[in-house]
Amino acid sequence: MSVFGKIFRILTTVLLFGMFVAADELNDGAEAFRTGDYEKSAEFFQKACDKGDAHSCSIFGFMYSNGNGVKQDYFKAVELYKKACDKGDARGCNNLGVMYKQGKGVRKDIDKALDYYGKACDLKEQKGCENYAKLKK
Repeated sequence: MSVFGKIFRILTTVLLFGMFVAADELNDGAEAFRTGDYEKSAEFFQKACDKGDAHSCSIFGFMYSNGNGVKQDYFKAVELYKKACDKGDARGCNNLGVMYKQGKGVRKDIDKALDYYGKACDLKEQKGCENYAKLKK
């Protein structure tokens, strides 16, 4: 096997292992949230988000937006929703649209709200499609 082949194999293994670890933390975070242990849930979602799991970033953003297990911080929520949306998480895009529509953590900007709702809709998030249609009226 060539050196390139060996490096590719190692990188693939590391990436797959990282995805499984993030998935475990996502599941553990969801279970902690379900049982009301929001602080523990926030720890799990932060770890998974830090490892690149877009859905965890979106959930962690939701926690900051609502003050679940963390001090409410709209600016941090926007940062996390943007990270999630940039990685293709539809709910992160929709939630970012909500923040722009309401002017929470960002300057109110209806055009940006429409852009993020549209992106969420394109990613098959029905709520994004509905929010886009309502705002476009």
